[in-house]
Amino acid sequence: MGDVVNLNRARKERAKAAGKAAAAANRAVHGRTKAERTRTETERERAARLLDGARRED
Repeated sequence: MGDVVNLNRARKERAKAAGKAAAAANRAVHGRTKAERTRTETERERAARLLDGARRED
């Protein structure tokens, strides 16, 4: 026989785990300093310019 599981507790634990995962994702996105955000944006722009500069005109 399997173990007895309290469905309310299991549901709450699953919701709590999902909330923690969402919080971790938000911290990763929004929990950066202005310098980090600026650096990431400049790196993204530089990569776009490099890619556009290497594009061939047919």
